[in-house]
Amino acid sequence: MVVEDGAGARIAGKPDASSFYLHKFRLYETRSKFYMIGRDKKRTLWRVLKIDRSELSELNIREDATTYSESECNELLNRIDEGNRSTGGLKFVTNCYGIVGFVKFLGPYYMLLITRRRQIGAIYGHTIYAVTKSEMIALPNSTISSNLTYSKNENRYKKLLCTVDLTKDFFFSYSYHVMRSLQKNISDSQTGQALYESMFVWNEFLTHGIRNQLKNTLWTVALVYGFFKQAKLSVSGKIFRLTLIARRSRHYAGTRYLKRGVNEKGRVANDVETEQIVFEDIHGGIPTHICSVVQNRGSIPLFWSQETSRLNLKPDIVLHRKDTDYEATRLHFENLVKRYGNPIIILNLIKSEEKKPRESILRSEFANAIEFINRDLPNENRLKFLHWDLHKHSRSKAKGVLTLLGKVATYALNLTGFFHCEVTPALGFDVALGGPVILKDHAGLWSFNFNNNVNNYINNTDVYTINRDGSQEDNMMEEGSQEDKMVRDASQEAEQGTAENKDSNCGICLTKPIKFQKGVLRTNCIDCLDRTNVAQYAYGLAALGHQLHALSLIRVPKIDLDAPLADDLMSFYETMGDILAHQYGGSAAHNKVYLLDNCY
Repeated sequence: MVVEDGAGARIAGKPDASSFYLHKFRLYETRSKFYMIGRDKKRTLWRVLKIDRSELSELNIREDATTYSESECNELLNRIDEGNRSTGGLKFVTNCYGIVGFVKFLGPYYMLLITRRRQIGAIYGHTIYAVTKSEMIALPNSTISSNLTYSKNENRYKKLLCTVDLTKDFFFSYSYHVMRSLQKNISDSQTGQALYESMFVWNEFLTHGIRNQLKNTLWTVALVYGFFKQAKLSVSGKIFRLTLIARRSRHYAGTRYLKRGVNEKGRVANDVETEQIVFEDIHGGIPTHICSVVQNRGSIPLFWSQETSRLNLKPDIVLHRKDTDYEATRLHFENLVKRYGNPIIILNLIKSEEKKPRESILRSEFANAIEFINRDLPNENRLKFLHWDLHKHSRSKAKGVLTLLGKVATYALNLTGFFHCEVTPALGFDVALGGPVILKDHAGLWSFNFNNNVNNYINNTDVYTINRDGSQEDNMMEEGSQEDKMVRDASQEAEQGTAENKDSNCGICLTKPIKFQKGVLRTNCIDCLDRTNVAQYAYGLAALGHQLHALSLIRVPKIDLDAPLADDLMSFYETMGDILAHQYGGSAAHNKVYLLDNCY
């Protein structure tokens, strides 16, 4: 008996890990049907998918309920060949590695296939792949194709789809839900079609038809669009693996100038989730501990736009005041809370002072929106708004800017914590993701020894800013300089609390309980590209220190800016910044971390 779920097919009584998903496929055709043969990695599980070719504009897909052995599957193919000899028999079409989806324009349906792949990394034995070649195949046979198949408009739409290069910046996994964070994968064992409804599955719409007909996801791959990089790094002679993942949202997608701000449903442009995963590299085995931290970037959640112009390098920013109650903004932050929990910390990097107001218009309105929304929220759930004009301070040395951003990162990490989990080493490689077995479960917010007055301040303050020297820049809600002093004190106490707790029973170094991230740092500038990437690097560096400390790889949870490891991480974030800038803006990032003085 075959038991199906979202991760793949399991044979009752055969708990072989490799049976949980189909791994490779072969496509055959007759005049009336396509036959796709799928098998698992160890060639123990064979399934058959039948796709009708007699309909011009209908998608008709059926899955054979039988689970075959390799010899049984070959016998089946021979019988199909013999039964179709009069119309040409059974012909081999191509090897492939999964269905990206089905699409229809004016004429027939087309099937999109991955025909080549390459491994780009692995997370706890789960292989991550990139697409290196894809193919689009029309479903109807040539005898029933209509004139629409070759019409001018049909060909135009096909060419437009082919401009999407699936070999650039798309990645997937058969056994690991790469569209979700590590914490979600372990704490919420969601499977099946619900996974494709994630905002980070690029081909959700393309796979909708086949998933609805089959009620499973055996034959399709969920593509994530964004960035993936993994490498071995070392610290104090110990090797670990660093993985950096950026997932682009499929909602309100589009390029700069065409998509800015928020839509009526609270979705923002250039919404990207960044995850930094760290685990010790153990030769010939799987490590027992793994850490992950997630941060977010996204366009300023207001209704605004910019007109494109070849003559004006800095086109005017137009604020559309059609949402006086900031309902779309509220929806956006409610969505963030659903995704990450509380608190939501907003780091706004846009300019505060300009000769001709552009960014500062949005800065003021954004602050008004946060203040308005916070009126209806309890103190503990209020949005934490940090405004820091990166442009104003970028003319100093990059190290000084990164030092201050590191303090902001420490403050945010203290509030949200990060994910740290101990798992059993007996899972084996390339198993279907059911979630590593958690050995210890002391769920709770990772916290430092904040004193009560700082906690009270954080819970009751809506908007404040941080200056290079710790002095007050300007507060949009109230006068005074106490706010910045509090933030600076909070950062110092956070660092002291980390050192004090590292050898205690409640510290993450010795007891290694599972720790959950609760809440998220959301960073934005105007395009959420250059300045945002600098701030995300600073956050990633601060987090990496705590991650390596949690794994007992370093004694103090901090990495100096001059350390070689800081340069290694910088390379990761700069590469990610270039990729995301190409995706949203069409060119590489203008401001590298070491060129902060060029921020605009």
